[in-house]
Amino acid sequence: MNDGLHPRAHDTPADLEVPPAPVSLGRALRYWLWLGLVSFGGPTGQIAIMHHDLVERRRWISEKRFLHALNYCMVLPGPEAQQLATYIGWLMHRGPGAIVAGGLFVLPSLAVLIALSWLYIAHGETLVVAGVFYGIKPAVTAIVAFAAWRIASRALSNAVLAAIAVAAFVALFAFDLPFPWIIGAAALAGFLGGRYLPHLFAGGAGHKASGKRYGAALIDDDTPPAAGARFRWPSLVLVLATGVLLWALPLAALSAWLGWDAVLTQMAWLFTKVALLTFGGAYAVLPYVYQSAVENQQWLSGEQMIAGLALGETTPGPLIMVNAFVGFVGAWNQAALGSDSLFAAGVLGAVVVTWFTFLPSFIFILAGAPLVESTHGNLSFTAPLAGITAAVVGVIVNLALFFAWHVLWPAATSGAPFSGGFEWPALVIGLVAAVALFRFKVGIIPVIAACGAAGLALGFLAAQ
Repeated sequence: MNDGLHPRAHDTPADLEVPPAPVSLGRALRYWLWLGLVSFGGPTGQIAIMHHDLVERRRWISEKRFLHALNYCMVLPGPEAQQLATYIGWLMHRGPGAIVAGGLFVLPSLAVLIALSWLYIAHGETLVVAGVFYGIKPAVTAIVAFAAWRIASRALSNAVLAAIAVAAFVALFAFDLPFPWIIGAAALAGFLGGRYLPHLFAGGAGHKASGKRYGAALIDDDTPPAAGARFRWPSLVLVLATGVLLWALPLAALSAWLGWDAVLTQMAWLFTKVALLTFGGAYAVLPYVYQSAVENQQWLSGEQMIAGLALGETTPGPLIMVNAFVGFVGAWNQAALGSDSLFAAGVLGAVVVTWFTFLPSFIFILAGAPLVESTHGNLSFTAPLAGITAAVVGVIVNLALFFAWHVLWPAATSGAPFSGGFEWPALVIGLVAAVALFRFKVGIIPVIAACGAAGLALGFLAAQ
């Protein structure tokens, strides 16, 4: 019997006409845990893994239903791959399935990031750790620039969308406007564009089925929603009320324990807003996290933020898990629980940030999926999303410039932007990383590994 974790034997044509046997919650749990441990490659790679496993190989869900769920997740704020796993888990096993699928997509990454964050903050001055991160940081700058190019090539299909991207860049770079304003303006531009210039904004955000048939699926194109999956107003009210309580009670507890202005309480409040603004992927919201956590609150430095993004790129799970690094390092730096409890503060900071980052995603799926399943129609939100995605390009370019500035002039300040020595070795490493990504299509993890090794070698040479 196949346990759901290993490739199945090639099905015969007759086998493909019969749906697979029902999948138990325990078997699904093993799959979601496996996925949480191997889900490298960002949302595109994670969605591709799920499509290959769940649509093509195991046939737990048909391609049409898979993409219908994905299109809904794309119009939501939050990590779309984690939300898609939550949605499919809900389709298969209702609320428990959603919690298991979505939770196991995040928890392995949280555990790994807590360990790596401690290694970085407690031992970052050692020769080995400092050398590795010296090489990784310029690689991260190249990766962010590559992300901007990749999104631009897909999203900026005409001059109007390109103009939105340029306007978003200028708004951040020249005027330092708050990130929520930029996202709101882009969504409004997309909404108006969808009404008056629909040919320029139509269809850019959605996914359409290829028409390829992989065989009868457990949840097939015409499989009706189960009784517990049908939309009912009492269920919606219950989900929303439960979600509000799960958000409000921890926030109130932190405020009562530490005070509203305490670091951990403010982290909970900030990452609630971050969770509601994460349109267009993690790269889109990272400038807001940078603006708030580094520039405004000064919980951590720009250099530490770059290191966190490097760790986020090299661990499984959603890239937005970099927020957990911000929570750990920020709580450690600020001694949120006192100078004798730095590690405990870091762990609590990472857990608090992760809770408030991902809680809305579960609420959106559990509240909205029954309504979405009752329609199986096309969503009408792609035009605002197209505007937001265009703005994301400009936002990410601005982020890449910020990272390059901190990497190449590490001693510079906003008052003296080019003070201190220029890091020529970092420039060379960054250019080599860019060539590897843009020209030779090398994967992100090999690039980071190679650049980390180069930084380590430079560190040993400098120590001689």
